[in-house]
Amino acid sequence: MVTRENITSKQRSKLKSLASTMQPIAQIGKGGITDNLLKTLSDALEARELIKVNILQNSEDDALNLAENVADLLDAIPVAVIGRKAIFYRRSSRQNFAHLEF
Repeated sequence: MVTRENITSKQRSKLKSLASTMQPIAQIGKGGITDNLLKTLSDALEARELIKVNILQNSEDDALNLAENVADLLDAIPVAVIGRKAIFYRRSSRQNFAHLEF
């Protein structure tokens, strides 16, 4: 199982390439990280394993700090922060699911 500590640069690169064509599923803005946002992101990670999130200009913290905080709260891997977009990965706990291979 891949964890935050042992993800290789090759795996990170593969996840970034998979996410390159994805549209962001949520935005983090002035309201910051809310319980509702975390629930939405957690559900999306369970369904997709890889998600992209927009971090708006009016957010109260910088994109890197917000991405780290969200990843900690979701027990996910912050794959990358590119500009104001953050990519997160968390393996789905579902059994009959085609997990991402990387």
